[in-house]
Amino acid sequence: MQLLQHFKELTVRPKNAKELKGLVLQLAIQGKLTANWRKNNPNIEPASELLNRIKKEKERLVKDKKIRKEKLLPVIEKHEIPFKSPSKWGWYRLRDVGLTMTGGTPSKSNSNFFGDDVPFLKPGDIKDWKVNYENEGLSLLGQEKLGRTAISGSVLMVCLGTIGKCAIINRDCSFNQQINAITPLLISSNYLLNCLSSKYFYDVAWEKSTSTTIALLNKGKWESIPIPIPPLEEQKEIVKVVETLFKEIEQLEQLTVKRISLKEDFVTSALNQLTTNNANQEWTFLQDHFKSFFNETSNIKKLRETVLQLAVQGKLTADWRVNNTDTENASILLKRIQKEKAQLIKDKKIKKEKALPKITKEEIPYELPEGWVWEYLGNSMLKITDGTHHSPANVENGDFKYVSAKNIKSKGVKLSNITYVTEEAHKEIYARCNPELGDLLYIKDGATTGICCINDLDEEFSMLSSVALIKQPKEVLNEYLLRVFRSPYYYDLMRKGMTGVAITRVTLTKLKASIIPIPPLEEQKAIVEKVNALMGLCNRLEQNVEQNQEYSAQLMQSCLREVFEK
Repeated sequence: MQLLQHFKELTVRPKNAKELKGLVLQLAIQGKLTANWRKNNPNIEPASELLNRIKKEKERLVKDKKIRKEKLLPVIEKHEIPFKSPSKWGWYRLRDVGLTMTGGTPSKSNSNFFGDDVPFLKPGDIKDWKVNYENEGLSLLGQEKLGRTAISGSVLMVCLGTIGKCAIINRDCSFNQQINAITPLLISSNYLLNCLSSKYFYDVAWEKSTSTTIALLNKGKWESIPIPIPPLEEQKEIVKVVETLFKEIEQLEQLTVKRISLKEDFVTSALNQLTTNNANQEWTFLQDHFKSFFNETSNIKKLRETVLQLAVQGKLTADWRVNNTDTENASILLKRIQKEKAQLIKDKKIKKEKALPKITKEEIPYELPEGWVWEYLGNSMLKITDGTHHSPANVENGDFKYVSAKNIKSKGVKLSNITYVTEEAHKEIYARCNPELGDLLYIKDGATTGICCINDLDEEFSMLSSVALIKQPKEVLNEYLLRVFRSPYYYDLMRKGMTGVAITRVTLTKLKASIIPIPPLEEQKAIVEKVNALMGLCNRLEQNVEQNQEYSAQLMQSCLREVFEK
């Protein structure tokens, strides 16, 4: 059996634990968990004898006027039996093995009905086979008035709303009309709980329920559902095996969760060390254990963020700088940018803007390598603006594409849901905001603020004000600038600076006044190359994780088919 062969393997993913328990219960009521036990116990009494004794017990209770005589249930038809049971088992309707009842609620207008004498259960009090007895109770008067109390050992099941929640009560309880109860006669309460908790019973219960707005399974339909009944001794063995397997699942689940948590804590700590210190030891250690540490998607995400942070701190290219000592200082690069901007202003291609103040020591978040400089984004870019604030009429077909935040994705401009504006509207928008191939597009409004991409559309288009246009000089690579924008440093800086009530946004003023680290041009190229290589590694790690998850999912589905399709 695949489930038992791959038991520990299937618990590697926490998500599998619930499904595993469901499989165990299904195997239990099919008799597949106790196949070897039956071989070693061939002389046990068949279930039919047990049911005869239950029938006689009910007749005695009727004779003693402790219960009313029950209306006969219909014979179970072949089409009602979903799978073949082992020899000496039998299929019987739920009511055949115990005494059933539906709950009720005493009048709320009489406070004397309520108290602490008897627990009064509602669906919310039943969860994960456990019962909360403390929420509400009835007085002895309320219990007597209600006249519906299930004794200790009864199995309760929610049959209105959240159909299927079950538990065994360990004391006498009353309960409301959303719950049905069965007090088993001569059979194991725990086996009955296993049976009522199985996927088979759950599916049939929902199939028989009626619903307008809330699902309802009435007592008559509930108690008529067929269930497989093994001999009493085998019931006890099934309960024992199920308990053992459930404990093992829970232990393995806890170990898996603990393993993932510890790994995430360690990775977080190590990655943090990388970004705060010149911690070559941590980096070397992580490199040596890449596959073992980064086999969770959450850790790979952290790795991506750390790579970008290391990039903008100059820590990815420390060795590169040792071998390239004659690189032009970034301060010289900035002087050329200022000359280029001055010429553009002179040619009336861009407007002269108000000078930004000198960057203070308090504004600098971390120390840069020699040859790098901190500079305002507004001073280092040729143009920063945004799209139209007037929201012109846009249609499904038109003259020029109309790009908004919904179209900006990390890999470029998405056109699947694009709208259009007229040529007249476009000319007015484009005169101020003229995106060109290779420009940076940055979402600055709303929940997706911070997402950015390099414009990959080699055509004119209009933009909405939710997207900022950033035109970089040739001295600052768009690929490098893109990685700055995606780094934890810059993302956090912009998100913290958002203003607004209904829609939060980053203003153009805030964007221009943000400071960015600028390395020499040649080092920018080296950074982009290094980041691309490490992101490629992250992609391969993610593929490995996805493949492992796919294998686990396929294995689980194979186990499911083995159990439910035979």
